[in-house]
Amino acid sequence: MFNSQAYLDRIGYSGPSTPTLDTLRAIHRAHLLTVPFENLDIGLGRKIVVDEDAFVRKVVERRRGGFCYELNGAFSALLRALGFRVTLLSAGVAREDGGRGPEFDHLTLRVDLDEPWLADVGFGDSFLEPLRLRLDIEQSDPTGTFQLVLAGERIELERKEPDGNWKRQYSFMLQPRQLDEFAAMCHYHQTSPDSHFVLNKICTLPTPEGRITLSGMKLIETRHGQKTERMLASEKEWGDVLKERFGIVL
Repeated sequence: MFNSQAYLDRIGYSGPSTPTLDTLRAIHRAHLLTVPFENLDIGLGRKIVVDEDAFVRKVVERRRGGFCYELNGAFSALLRALGFRVTLLSAGVAREDGGRGPEFDHLTLRVDLDEPWLADVGFGDSFLEPLRLRLDIEQSDPTGTFQLVLAGERIELERKEPDGNWKRQYSFMLQPRQLDEFAAMCHYHQTSPDSHFVLNKICTLPTPEGRITLSGMKLIETRHGQKTERMLASEKEWGDVLKERFGIVL
């Protein structure tokens, strides 16, 4: 039995739970501000299995975060329990060389209300509130300005850079997917020496003022546009920061 109240308590949300746009916006934002994007189980050798119940237990009972399959997998379960119409979508993440990752590289969500919305609590540094799933309009978000553009058969999510240029974050198609279709890429991201999740441990969380990130042994904080970085002195300090700033105890 899915315990939606326990999940809402986990993300610190106590408002209405009826399946409306206001509710979607509020729980999307609350989720991102409380549940970190993190890949720490990979470095610990703990296998992440594509299983919705396991994702929910990790987030709610173990008070952990996760990466895209876990976070959006768990969030989609919450949304469905609250009465939202949710579709899993496959995305390919943009690469520095201009290419994109393979199909099922990233899991994102379509939520249908009076119109369709793009929801994503598992991409790290991106939009804080859902975006209209509508092409060629600039959409303002607390974290910046975004747009969705058509590129062949795919829709590209772009974010406006400080210089005014647009930078692609990922591209996707509207074909509905099943969670088990993401299993192979979830395994790849945990095991391949080419996977950036294998190469570096990360834990990151947006804050009302900006963002806080642990990247390896480096603590990065952005507050009101000002970034500071410092190297942590020991594994103990790393563990202390993880507990105090992210609420995670390994």
